[in-house]
Amino acid sequence: MKENELIIYRNLKEDSLLRDMAWLMAHYDDDYYNREDRESLFFDCIHRILDKAAHHGFHGNLWHCFLANLLVNDENSYSLGCEIKGNLEGTLNEVALHDFQIMKEFIDYDFTKMGEMFGKEYLTYIAHFEGNYEKSRVYNGRIRDQICEVAVQIGKAASAEEVKDIITSFYEHFGVGKFGLNKSFRISHPEGGEMEIKAIKNIDHVKLEDLVGYEIAKKKLIDNTEAFVQGRPANNCLLFGDAGTGKSSSIKGIINKYYDQGLRMIEVYKHQFQDLNDVIAQIKNRNYKFIIYMDDLSFEEFEIEYKYLKAIIEGGLEVKPDNVLIYATSNRRHLVREKFSDKEERRDDLHASDTVQEKLSLVARFGVSIFFCAPNKKEFQEIVKVLAKRNDISMDEGELLLEANKWELSHGGLSGRTAQQFIDYLAGKDCK
Repeated sequence: MKENELIIYRNLKEDSLLRDMAWLMAHYDDDYYNREDRESLFFDCIHRILDKAAHHGFHGNLWHCFLANLLVNDENSYSLGCEIKGNLEGTLNEVALHDFQIMKEFIDYDFTKMGEMFGKEYLTYIAHFEGNYEKSRVYNGRIRDQICEVAVQIGKAASAEEVKDIITSFYEHFGVGKFGLNKSFRISHPEGGEMEIKAIKNIDHVKLEDLVGYEIAKKKLIDNTEAFVQGRPANNCLLFGDAGTGKSSSIKGIINKYYDQGLRMIEVYKHQFQDLNDVIAQIKNRNYKFIIYMDDLSFEEFEIEYKYLKAIIEGGLEVKPDNVLIYATSNRRHLVREKFSDKEERRDDLHASDTVQEKLSLVARFGVSIFFCAPNKKEFQEIVKVLAKRNDISMDEGELLLEANKWELSHGGLSGRTAQQFIDYLAGKDCK
């Protein structure tokens, strides 16, 4: 096979499984090589294809799924261009067609003779695979199903041009690579390596509707986010207030709600602020809207990272890209810790007002501030009743509320989190 002749998709030849399969296709019946070695490589390839199916949740023709997965993940000049513009024209399009002609040979390869030599039954395992892998450890179900559908389509394609059109359509509608095929990301620093943005595989599937109450707060968050994903002016957002009131859950609900409209989220911790410039450089030219998410953000007086964050948000020479916003949650309204002793110190400060403004200037860079307050007793009981109904807890209402009141007194007070923990406790006792 001609994987070494790939041009735009040249990175594919570095995939060890594709390389080994290409070698088998060319040499499986070549007696120059030891038969046991050829047979061992054959079974090793079968193993790796099945292992990928289990990991990715693929089904059907696993060889075609493997090839489809390679194509939809390869970030190159053609795929990144299609992600933004759809079908491309000109020389790049012609070079891409050359590569798809090579991939068409892999797609159409007839494994019959190889099966006759090493065992037909083993090839049937990958040609018509059925399994119970309802969940993928790599993709959400929607993307996994789309890749399996692409595998079916390229298997039926009559020409390389048709294969190219199928893959190009995927790029246009779903994107390419890790940013196209995942919702959320975090920063990673491999030992001895450069900073990487890595996909978070297991996302908490929270919906905004799951958060009982806080309708005004949720609407402010939704309105700002919808403006952002639709390309209209939007603000950085600070969600602040009491612990356990749903600030982080609201952010998770936002990414789950707007993911299919091109929204992506990158979680950044305080000690990683020095990487923000590199993060923005990697995402500013992508065809997605990115929220940089900072959970439980606050600073002690001696911590100076907040000054760096101020410059990133607004104030540095480089303008923050239009496809990037910062959303943060905090229990503190002003983010930087203030003490009563600060007032005493300000007596000795020649420019006390400047000191105050320095500490308040970070929160001022968040154009939208949303307050999440702890519920009162009546609101807490309403949350408990709604959650009990959702979880099929059939306890008498009077008894339910009495037990809920006892629970909150010894488990953190009135909050949505406390209510959820109480319901989880009842569910664990099978009080249904």
